[in-house]
Amino acid sequence: MKVQDATQIVLRDMTTDDIHDVADLCFEQQWPHREEDLEKLLAIGSGLVAEVDGKPCGTIMAWRFGESFAMIGVIIVARAQQGRGLGRELASAMLKRLDGVTVILNATDEGLPLYSKLGFVAMGKVHQHQGIAPVQPLVQLRPGERVRPMGVADAQVLDALYSSATGMDRKAVLDALLADGSAVVLCREHEQTGFAVMRRFGRGWLIGPVIAPDATGAKALIAHWLGTQTGSFCRIDVPEVTGLGPWLEEVGLPEVGHVTRMALGPAPVPGDNVAIFGLAAQALG
Repeated sequence: MKVQDATQIVLRDMTTDDIHDVADLCFEQQWPHREEDLEKLLAIGSGLVAEVDGKPCGTIMAWRFGESFAMIGVIIVARAQQGRGLGRELASAMLKRLDGVTVILNATDEGLPLYSKLGFVAMGKVHQHQGIAPVQPLVQLRPGERVRPMGVADAQVLDALYSSATGMDRKAVLDALLADGSAVVLCREHEQTGFAVMRRFGRGWLIGPVIAPDATGAKALIAHWLGTQTGSFCRIDVPEVTGLGPWLEEVGLPEVGHVTRMALGPAPVPGDNVAIFGLAAQALG
């Protein structure tokens, strides 16, 4: 697809050949995404690239979750092209592709005015915590609970837990993350009640998604991965509503920023049995 306007801006589909340029745009914004991270995001979604005189100067990606929901992210406009309405043009073009579904995004403070004008409504904040993982004390679990490595037989149950926690079909995302990540499972009397994935991302390791029935279970899952990565750079993005922020500060992962979760359309309705305590990524939710 190509669209050209009076300002000579061209929008076209993103391909894997664009990943290096997208990484350069991320670097300009001081975002940590490696080319490998962007390749993963594009492989499970789609994207648009904006060009001026043949040079990529803006991006947007999208991911569908079932028939009713989608997310957009990696929305970047090169500094030299800011102020020309390019962000609005990219967002509007992608929203046309996603017509008929609820679209969710995590907005920076700078992007809030644009997305509000497009009709997005704030749902809450997500806080980014990161740092060098210190030695972790064990989190005391209830009798009968334990954290163990994921097994092959867990896959279907974890898919169901993830979809319940988010109110969206997340199977494709989880499958993609597990392809090069690792997971541990929270069990109560042999029943899977939560899980957490850890994978390489950005400057080090990202913990997420984290799905659990309560904060105690979430802390045990997070502490497990932090304990395995003592001395390494780790990151986790947690919804404010979880209340995990103060605990993460205490265990050595300070907050370094936040985004606002927004929706255009009816918000997904999570189940009652589990909640999301850590995002797969800010872009993916």
